Amino acid sequence: MADIEEARKQFERIDTDGDGAITAAEFKAALAQGGDWNVTESVAEAVIRSQDLNGDKVLSFDEFWTHLNK
Repeated sequence: MADIEEARKQFERIDTDGDGAITAAEFKAALAQGGDWNVTESVAEAVIRSQDLNGDKVLSFDEFWTHLNK
């Protein structure tokens, strides 16, 4: 099980506009910051879609946390 405080910090780092949701663009930018420049917008959207439990096309912290604890 992941550490929820560390997960929240990571989530907030990715959620650059601070709206409480990670978009595909924010996810792609975070991967690029980490050195993975090859991720396309469509790949980022697919990753978000695979973890998006309610179908709103963004990741809430709860969805992010659920994914970390799989």
